Order: sequence, then C-alpha cells, then structure tokens
Amino acid sequence: MIELKEIKNDSDLKKFVTFPFKLYKKSKYWIPPIINEEMNNFKSDINPSLKDSSISLFIAIKDNEVVGRIAAIINWIEVNNYKVRKIRFGWFDVINDINVTKLLINRIKEIGKANKLEYMEGPMGFSNLDKVGVLTDGFDKIGTMVTWYNHPYYSSHFEKLNFKIEKQYEEKQFSFKNIDKNYYYRMSKIIQKRYDFKAVNFDKIEDVRNNMNEMFDLFNRSYSSLSSFVEINDIQKEYMKNKYLRFMNPKFITFVLDKNNDIIGFAVIMPSYAKALQKMKGKLYPFGFLHLFNARKYVKNVILYLIGVHPDHQNKGVTAILFSSLIQNLKEKNIEDCIRTPELIENESVDKIWKNFNPTLRKKRCTYKKDLN
Repeated sequence: MIELKEIKNDSDLKKFVTFPFKLYKKSKYWIPPIINEEMNNFKSDINPSLKDSSISLFIAIKDNEVVGRIAAIINWIEVNNYKVRKIRFGWFDVINDINVTKLLINRIKEIGKANKLEYMEGPMGFSNLDKVGVLTDGFDKIGTMVTWYNHPYYSSHFEKLNFKIEKQYEEKQFSFKNIDKNYYYRMSKIIQKRYDFKAVNFDKIEDVRNNMNEMFDLFNRSYSSLSSFVEINDIQKEYMKNKYLRFMNPKFITFVLDKNNDIIGFAVIMPSYAKALQKMKGKLYPFGFLHLFNARKYVKNVILYLIGVHPDHQNKGVTAILFSSLIQNLKEKNIEDCIRTPELIENESVDKIWKNFNPTLRKKRCTYKKDLN
C-alpha cells in the first residue's frame, strides 16, 4: 500500500528534500542541492515567493520508505492578475512505479479543482527564475545547480497518465576557444559610438547588488512577451539577490547603459559549481564551503544564468557590447565552456543571439500539462 503524507514539520520536510539523494545515489550526473537552503525554499518567513503563492508538499511512502515527492503550487499573481487558471507542480521525484506517480498527481488535481483552477502544469517552481522541466534528452551529461535532473522513465509516466507536452526547452553549450574576440571588440566600439551606449563591468559584488533592482525591471520587460512569463516583484528581487549573488563573480557580470545611464542590456554568468556540489553531498559545513570556494577560484566552465535586452534596443547590437566585455574577462580566466540555462524553444530572439558561437545541443526538457476536468 502507498501512503500519501503532507509535510507539516521540519522532520518531514527534510525527508522531502533528501529523497533525491537516495533516488540518484548512483548517478554521476545529478547535482545535489544544499540541504538547508533547499528547506528554506519552503519556509514563508524566508522565501518571499510564498507570500503570493500557496504551496503544499507531499511525500509518498511505501513499506516505511519514501518513494516519491511533489509540490503543489498556486501562484496567485498568475491566477488573479494574468488570468491563468493553472496549478503548478514541482519538486517531482519518484521511483519507477506508475502507481506512485498517479497518487501524487491525483493530489495535485484535487487541490487544483478545490481552488476552481482549470489545468495543471509542471514540473516548475514559483517563478520564471526557478528550475523548470522534465529532462527528456541528455541524461548522460552532468547537470547544473539551476536545473533539475531526473531518470528517463519520468516522461513515460506522464504520457501514460495522458499529459501533453506544454513547453519545450533546450539547453545548449559553446566553447570560447574558437571565438574571435577581435570581431566583437570592433563591433562593440562601432555600436557604442553610434548610439552613445557604454558597457559597465564590476569589481565588487556590492556594486552589482546596488544595480540589481533596475536589472530585474529590465528582465521583466525583456521577457514579458513570453506566454508563460510572470514578472518578478520587489520582494522576490531581494530574495534572489541574497540567494545567488554570493555565488557570482562580479567580473562575469556586464550591463549596457544608454546615454541617460539607464540599463538597456545585461548578462549574468556564474561559475559552474556542479562538481563542488557533488563533493559536498548537500552539506555546507564543515568543509562544503571550501569546495564552493575552490570551484569559484579555479573555475573552468561557466553557466549563462540571465541575459536580456530592452525591447526598444533589440536590433541595435547591444549583445555585441555584452559579448565583447564578457569574452575578454572570461578568456583572461582561461574559461573553456559556457552552458546556457534552459531556454524556451519559442524564444527565437535569444537563440539568434548565439548563432555565431556555434552552440551544440546539450539537453532537452519540457513541462507537461493536463486539464483538471
């Protein structure tokens, strides 16, 4: 018999968070989260996303062992302001037993119907800056700290339960070895002179922090046309800054300003902590933080976390300015490869940005949708 248990205390929350450590114990490609920080994601006094969302967490138990988990999420801004009557589900992990998946999904359906919603979609987090999607291709490549990993059978479970693919994402990778930095340098100079733009680089993370709110405002404008987008509010901006800035190298962040010193473009690249997180096994102390420190100091691969250009300037070569600055800084550090975070296939404008970098497809993932009736 399979029992479904709702998470109500820290002891059970830890079981929810640590279940993947057992599920992927033998995997060379899964990236563990930092356990305490993952638990904080689900605490309303720490994560401001919960102020605008309802969340219920569940674990499935069989023979006194956790065999699955799922989060039911209702983003009320999405429902009330954007009129998208959707219940999200995320943090979905399960053994290869369709009955466990069915039990977890049925609970999402019950919550959605009780709140008069129309359909469910997932896996996804609270916002567009959270992890997203079931991995469907690229199981033999190591993950990143900003993506979920899963076993190949996940997709078949959703298909057997009559889910349909809703959104598709691609994760691509490119090398810096063969990029002609002189080309981007020349283009950058021409564009800066023509439009009175300028690149801004940083030496201190606090200088980045002081400009992050304006960057998030531009992020909201840059991605507002995407069908699945829900803007980041002021409280979430502060949370994201506190959560991610300590993992950043300020030299890997570039803004482009117009003649009025307004931000019209940004690129945020972060070191890859994949190997470090695997060594840490979810624990920051006593020695886990040293693995993070070494990964940042001796970084060879990076992740393109965010990039955006103001809609009014998307055909003016702003990305050439961003690339010229970043390529120079990354080559000075002998960075070899860059992995792009999952990008919607429908977002063709972002894909075109990278055509001269000769990117290769690394992973594919998707979200699944099902009506609640």
